Amino acid sequence: MSFTSGPSRWADVGLVTAARGVSTCGDFLAASALTLALQSAGAGGLAVSGLMLAATLPLVALAPLAGRLADRVDSRLLLVVAGLGQAAVCLVLAYAGHPALVIALVALLASGLAVTQPVLSALVPTMVRAEDLPRAAALNQTAGTLGALAGPALAGVLVGGFGARLPLLLDAASYLALVAAGLLIRTRRGGSRRVTPATTPGTGTGPSTVTWRLRRDPLLVAMIATIAGVIAAVGAINVVEVFFIRETLHSSTTMYGLVTGAWTLGILIGAWLFARLARRLVDDGRLLVGYLALLAGCCLMILLSAAVPSALLLVPVWLLGGVGNGGANVFDNVLLARRVPEAARGRAYAALSGSVQGASMVGFLLGGLLLEVATPRVLVAGCGVAGLLVIALVVPPVVRAVRAERAPVGVPPEPAADAAATGAELATPSPSR
Repeated sequence: MSFTSGPSRWADVGLVTAARGVSTCGDFLAASALTLALQSAGAGGLAVSGLMLAATLPLVALAPLAGRLADRVDSRLLLVVAGLGQAAVCLVLAYAGHPALVIALVALLASGLAVTQPVLSALVPTMVRAEDLPRAAALNQTAGTLGALAGPALAGVLVGGFGARLPLLLDAASYLALVAAGLLIRTRRGGSRRVTPATTPGTGTGPSTVTWRLRRDPLLVAMIATIAGVIAAVGAINVVEVFFIRETLHSSTTMYGLVTGAWTLGILIGAWLFARLARRLVDDGRLLVGYLALLAGCCLMILLSAAVPSALLLVPVWLLGGVGNGGANVFDNVLLARRVPEAARGRAYAALSGSVQGASMVGFLLGGLLLEVATPRVLVAGCGVAGLLVIALVVPPVVRAVRAERAPVGVPPEPAADAAATGAELATPSPSR
């Protein structure tokens, strides 16, 4: 829906990709530096938890407002103002000392992120042709993942050598990449450039008017409900993994970094591997089924990891889990961009981001509470089982949504063949179509 009709604007995609990579690196650099600084200053778990909550809650609470801003205000204006505001907040953070002030400033920083995320996400589909969207999504996924990898590593080095102030000053500079991107990107949306309803639908068959509502699209509702449910179910692994690797498997900090890095490397591989498949899956129903299969593969790898006797064996298992994670990220971006009218994409991406972040908060809370009553190995297995159960619960409504999607256009397969094909798709751990 409302992709560019001319050649894809890869220069603009490159600018968005660079801005996302640099700003993501800055986000993780600041978060890691502040966590280390609070711990070193003697702050307790409550302060660190407050920091994590402050960095996440605005992304959930402001999602509806941020989505509307992304659709109704000029994207250039939003990127420039938000980037300058976040840079200013980081400058103040560099000299803030009291934990309460630090937490308040982090919440302000996250409020800016709540705006820039849907702006950048909604811009990308407008820059490229429909067939080039998977590649563009993979590029953005790669930039964000590399930024997430580099940020904590830089924080560890810089905080150890120079304290927390230098990383925060560098983070302030990183937000200027958003300002530069806003000024240099030729593609713009929102404001007076708000696109009218598309007269020619894209590859999807969802709503194509500015009256779009998420609840009216069963496929997108199923996708967002699934990812939120899975993240809430398995999100505790982010809290449990350090205890599982360091205490249960008796591994070093170096091995901990290697294991967690394996999942991230898998995300990079999966993004590019499944970008090619996403381009060939022109049917939205099949794309959603493939998405469920990839998420199920991630949960299965988490479940298998609970049985390993040593941390070294976790590396290939988590690498495969990351591959599924990266592919699922590309699939959900492509499905959302196909089915949502251009004028509503800011709201759609904000809804997706808010659901993911809200589910992450649930996972973090559950992880901390469950560690008090169960061993890490049991919790890792429980996360995998819980994720698989969530996916099993959404399979029936997904099948109904796919069939309802196909019925009006008059091209459903024969009932027997349809049932067999659907069953085969759902039974396949990783799609090979």
